[in-house]
Formats: sequence, C-alpha cells, structure tokens
Amino acid sequence: MRLAEKWFKQTLQTLNLTTSLKKQKGFTRLSFSKEEKEAHKQFRKLAEQLGMETRVDQVGNSWARLQVDDELPTIGFGSHLDSVENGGAFDGVAGIVCALGVVETFKKERIKPPCNIVIIAFISEESARFGLSTIGSKTIVGDVDKKKWEQIVDQAGISIRQAMEDYGISWESFHQAKHIPFPIDKFIELHIEQGRQLERKNKDVGIVTGIATPTRLKITIKGEANHTGTTLMHERRDAFVAAAPIVTYVDRLAKDFNKDIADPLVATVSTVNLVPNAINVIPGKVSIGIDIRSVDESLKGSFVKELQSFIQEHAKKVKASISVETTIQENAVLLDEQINRKMISCCQQLGISYQKMISGAGHDAMNMAKRWPTSMVFIPSKNGISHHPKEYTPLRYLQSGTELLTQYVLHDEEGET
Repeated sequence: MRLAEKWFKQTLQTLNLTTSLKKQKGFTRLSFSKEEKEAHKQFRKLAEQLGMETRVDQVGNSWARLQVDDELPTIGFGSHLDSVENGGAFDGVAGIVCALGVVETFKKERIKPPCNIVIIAFISEESARFGLSTIGSKTIVGDVDKKKWEQIVDQAGISIRQAMEDYGISWESFHQAKHIPFPIDKFIELHIEQGRQLERKNKDVGIVTGIATPTRLKITIKGEANHTGTTLMHERRDAFVAAAPIVTYVDRLAKDFNKDIADPLVATVSTVNLVPNAINVIPGKVSIGIDIRSVDESLKGSFVKELQSFIQEHAKKVKASISVETTIQENAVLLDEQINRKMISCCQQLGISYQKMISGAGHDAMNMAKRWPTSMVFIPSKNGISHHPKEYTPLRYLQSGTELLTQYVLHDEEGET
C-alpha cells in the first residue's frame, strides 16, 4: 500500500504553493499571512478531492473529515502549514501530506477504514512573526490569554489582534474554536525530526515519548557605563565581562548533567542585550536569556538550582549586581504510552526501523496532549537541517510515515500486543 513518490512531491508542491521544492530563498508563510491562508485553501481543496468534508474553525485552523460511521471512533492527524521566514518545504507540511496520504491510500486501495479520520491543519504554529507559537492548537485546548496576546506585535508593529482580523478572524469570538467542528478521540502528529538522531542511527521513524518544553531565565547584570578610552582597566565595572563566565558555565554545566542521564537536558544562552551597545562605551547593563529543556522536570529544577548557586557566588567576585528572573516555566509533556506501544507494533509488522526518542522542540502535539491521548512520529531530516531553504527529507521517509499511520488506523482497535 505504498503511494508513489510522485504523489508526495506533487502534494508537497501544492501545499507549498510552488512548482519546485528547491527554492534558493525557501518558503515564507508567516502567521496569519495571505500565503498561509492560501496554503490552507489548497489543503481543503486537496481534502475535498479525497471526499472529505472540510471546515474552518473560529481561529483559522482547517479541518477535514472522512466520516465512515457515527458509531466508530475517530483518529485525528495533523500538523501546520505556516513557516518561518525563508524556511524549508517539509516542516509542518510533511505531516499534513502524510495524513492526506492515509486517506489517499484507503481510496486507492478501495478499503473502507475501520474508523473515522480527521486531519487538522493548524494555524500559526511558528513563533517567527510574533514570538508566540502554536496559536491554533493553544486555542483548541482553551489556553488563550487575550489580554496578554493583544499586546504582542510583530517587527512592523502589527498586533496579533490586527493580523487575525485582517485574516478574517473575529477577535471577540476566536476562543470559541475550543468547540471543535469534528470530534476526535485521539491525535497523532507526524513531523520531520529537525535533528540528526534518526539519520545517524539509520532509522526510518522516531516514536516520540515526550516533548521537552522550556524553562527560561533572564539574567540581568548591572555595572557602570563609562568611556572606553579614559576609564582605566582596574576602575571598570564592565557588565559584559561579568556576564561572560555565566555564558560558559551554562554550557559546561549542561554537558556535565548529560553524563549520567538517559534523556538529554539542553541549555542555551540564546539572547544577549547590551546597554548602551556603543563602540566607545563600556557596557553598563547586560541581559542574557537562557533556554533550558528536558522531559525531566526535576532535572531542569536541579540545573536551575546549581546555576543560581554559581551566579550567587560569582556576583560576590565581580563589580556588578546580578539578578535572575524566571520568565517561562512549562512542564514537559509526556505522550500517550498506549498509542506508542501500538505504533511500535505497527513498525514491527511493516519492517520499519524505529527509535524511541524525545522532542527538544515544541509542536502542536504538546497542546493537543492536554485534551486528548496524543503521540508524535518523527521522520528523518537530511543533515539535521530545518528552518532553512536546504531543509530536506527524502520522499521515501514520507512513504514510510504514511504506511505507518495507515497501519495504525487499520489495527488501532485491536488488543494490546
């Protein structure tokens, strides 16, 4: 029941609004843009050609349903269609293509599925435009903070509210998307890995056991701004110099933590803001942002505790004051073990090689797991490249992913193995 690579290529091109998957500048479909809207339109068109009923909910998610019998359970599949600026052709889109491929397989083989199938194309998964990710799936599960969201603007000064209203979404009622147009009983998201674990180990798919959501810290170091030419070295209170050991310590501590654990912890100093940031002024204030991720909450807590202890001791040795603020504290998401056991059984039946793994990146599945039994399947990314025009996943992995999802549909209601 393997679909031809030509079908996958054509479907990828349609959803990417292109006639070629190789674009020097990649693909740009930012949140609530006309390009994202057109991709959703193409998704609904493809779904309707497969005999599916389509809907758009109040926040802009696109839904498609293959209704077999009202008495049967419903499996939901899906991912997103927006992208980062100059992104690749597979991030998000691959999951939609493979979900459509399941329905295409049943249609081509003239097999009646043993359950109903729903595909969700989520809106605004990427944080590239507003710094807020997974808006569509957050809204579905009721995780909406309109007061906070309304204050967020993009680089052009356009607020989320304005962008949504320009898209055709009512700010007053978009939260009602929690009342979904088609019921589902569970949800599975297929996505490219965006890393190199599967490629290194030569595995066809990854069965995702958990999503490592972040703890984020803001470290503020205050020294004293002064003239770079006239202030003697021993008289300086250089905030950037005081910040430097913290940066290297974060990296060293994370590596130490990974020596004796099964699932990785990662930590990154990913933002730096210097004030006044002038070539002839000693930095008087520095803020650094630290992103810490693991599926083990106690491990993240231990890391933060050790880092804070280091900062307290370091502050005593430097001519600067240092403060630590926790800006984000999200609990890791563990995915459904029963779905994963059945998925592994399907891999074994099909001869598809697999690896159990965690996701270091956030996905719509992390929100869906708050409301339904949820899992994820990864397929390999060439050289681990993603969010880049060179992002590529060989089509044979989309074939394998589609076969696996199809096999899951066929055997989902069987007893545990």
